[in-house]
Amino acid sequence: MPRYFFNVHIGDDAIRDPDGQDLRDPDRAWEVARAMARSLMATRFDKPIDWTASHIEVADEAGEIVLEFPFVEAMLDDEGDDRA
Repeated sequence: MPRYFFNVHIGDDAIRDPDGQDLRDPDRAWEVARAMARSLMATRFDKPIDWTASHIEVADEAGEIVLEFPFVEAMLDDEGDDRA
């Protein structure tokens, strides 16, 4: 099973994922990135965070970027959920 690393970029700061997660495919990695973004946006921080300038970079074991998940996409998903 492939291992994916979820590196969080908030503005100019980057938080590297040293461990990664074993997931079946990039689609599942996308789902995990979306859940991470939603969880982080629901967290209370000491200072304001510009989520529009933030994303999660998902890389494989070779260090190749598989996808970038903008936090804005999770915000848009939430708006769509409200209309349902």
